[in-house]
Amino acid sequence: MFFFQEKGSKCVVMDARVAHCLLLWAMHFFPVAPRIAPRVLSKESKTGNLQDGCINLIPCEHSGAICIQPCSPSFHGEMSFVCKDRKWQMFVDACANLDVQSLFQRISEREPLPSSGGHIGVAGGHLPFVGAGRPVHGKPENEAKHFGADDHGNSNCQADFSCIIPDILSSPAIPGNIADIVELLKNISLMLSENVNREKMQSYSRIANHILNSSVISNWAFVRDRNASSTLLDSVNLFAGNLLLRNGSENIQEHFISTKGYSIYKNTSGKSFDFSMELNKTSNISGRVVIPEEELLKLPRTSKAISIAFPTLGAIIETSHLDPVFVNGMVLSVSLPEELQHILLTFEKVNKLENIKAQCVGWHSAERRWDSKACKMKSDNISSVVCMCKHHRRTFKSFSILMSPTMLRNVVLDYITCVGLGLSIFSLVLCLTIETVVWHHVTKTKITYMRHFCLVNIATSLLIADILFIVAAIVHNTALNYRLCVAATFFLHFFYLALFFWMFTLGLLILYGLLLVFFKITRSAFIAAAFSIGYGCPLVISILTVAITEPKNGYLRSGACWLNWYETKALLAFVVPALSIIVVNLAVVVVVVVKMGRPSIGDGCKSQDLSNMIRISKNIALLTPLLGLTWGFGLATIIDSRSLAFHVTFALLNAFQGFFILLFGTLLDRKTREALKKNCLSSKRKCSLAKS
Repeated sequence: MFFFQEKGSKCVVMDARVAHCLLLWAMHFFPVAPRIAPRVLSKESKTGNLQDGCINLIPCEHSGAICIQPCSPSFHGEMSFVCKDRKWQMFVDACANLDVQSLFQRISEREPLPSSGGHIGVAGGHLPFVGAGRPVHGKPENEAKHFGADDHGNSNCQADFSCIIPDILSSPAIPGNIADIVELLKNISLMLSENVNREKMQSYSRIANHILNSSVISNWAFVRDRNASSTLLDSVNLFAGNLLLRNGSENIQEHFISTKGYSIYKNTSGKSFDFSMELNKTSNISGRVVIPEEELLKLPRTSKAISIAFPTLGAIIETSHLDPVFVNGMVLSVSLPEELQHILLTFEKVNKLENIKAQCVGWHSAERRWDSKACKMKSDNISSVVCMCKHHRRTFKSFSILMSPTMLRNVVLDYITCVGLGLSIFSLVLCLTIETVVWHHVTKTKITYMRHFCLVNIATSLLIADILFIVAAIVHNTALNYRLCVAATFFLHFFYLALFFWMFTLGLLILYGLLLVFFKITRSAFIAAAFSIGYGCPLVISILTVAITEPKNGYLRSGACWLNWYETKALLAFVVPALSIIVVNLAVVVVVVVKMGRPSIGDGCKSQDLSNMIRISKNIALLTPLLGLTWGFGLATIIDSRSLAFHVTFALLNAFQGFFILLFGTLLDRKTREALKKNCLSSKRKCSLAKS
């Protein structure tokens, strides 16, 4: 490691591995949320002349290098840039002009906040300050006034915090100041949240409103502490939860934060909080919190309920710890008595796209992430979502809705899935019934026995998997029982893997019949090997997956009874075996095509080509559903996840897989048809029924 130092700027260049890790770290935090784009320094947020700093004076030659540039003389702190694609890109801007230590002293009778060398500790780094006790604005002769005294020298700043409002609102909401204001609000909540009256809450809301303004959302991307937005949310919830209610209600409204409170008691009918707030200069957004009447019956005494609405905080909070989704409504927080656990919330959607699914979530304050386990969706339409959420004073106090730009919701897909699953289940039951009837007729030779043995197990595995798919959907949508969801996911994972491994066994059997003509295998050895592959391998994979991921609560994915992807990559335990088997079975089909394409002795050229094409087409049609090649179309939905055509094709081919197995595996098999015909001839009634 070595340093460049030039005109107050320093650039740290590291070895390749460290630089690569640092670049990945910077790239992870750079786009904080989909709506927070990397910014070019605006007039409001400039803190120094970049022409004299990193961008022009230090060459960006080493990917991952960091350049640290001090701020202009009127600001304290520094800016950090990372080298990417031979260009310097900012990822931290800690330049600030606020002295929050002095501001806190002015509203508090306590001792000054701990500091060392003019710095105060903040999670994620240290925020530098101008010397303690200095006024932020104004001349020295006005110093007494700035320290919380009025024109007569009487201290009144502790009453409502109003004396620091002009300093806060006159400062630009640049990243460094945002970090300092978050820290100030945090300290106020921790030390000065006793007896929060209306005046204190108004001042607190005005300070928070300054950094929640929709025009400064992009600046949050460069705040040093990546948890600053979560800290702000927790601080506001803590402070507002201590709000004193005058005459049984309170309503404190700012543009980008609104607080309402009501006195509640057992005999009250369902109480609601309604919010309609400004999202930006051109649009508003609404939300509603309802305490159900059956919940209010649990109250032993008169209590209070507080609700806070944030129309822009959802765009600020980083959502990369969950699925790649972003908040599509306002964030609603509630502070309720411990006896009340369930609330009903209505969110108006910001993005009202019909084909985008919404997801009800609660903010897990301890883990600092959105969690779908806190809420259950009651209804979802093009304009709004209704959620039933579980309130917990220490874990879940804030709620919202997420939307995924890659999750398609379409009536056609839902219809195909429902109809396809129903037809698939019926076809598989019929397939197994036919196999039972003709079993003794079609398994006289060893090779046909092996083939039908694989076919029966393929049909059985798919039938159970389809039924479990429906059960998992019911468990998630109605019961919301975590243990049942884990059990349903485990067996769903196991039987879908069993389906693929039995198709793999069938592929190996086809290769055995084509290539190993003189190699003999006994029926008992085949059954033992087939069961080991078909059920043994899936069982081992399924048990290992749940054993490794479930202790960390990483087995299930958010919003469905299925394997997790974004946190633990548990889904790889299904995807890797399935894709590997598809590749192997595709090679089997290629071998079959090559073998079937060889010319027969005595055939003419034209008739030979025609018969070869017919044989090849027939074999491909027969083998594609039996060997699971239709699942390969799932790759197209990954490559272009927003293409409705790819999703419809994939849904058609796989929802109807049971029907295709019945058609190509059973009904089009010559020996099976002959066996059915013999059974018909044995009874006139059965024969006439079959003919009809």
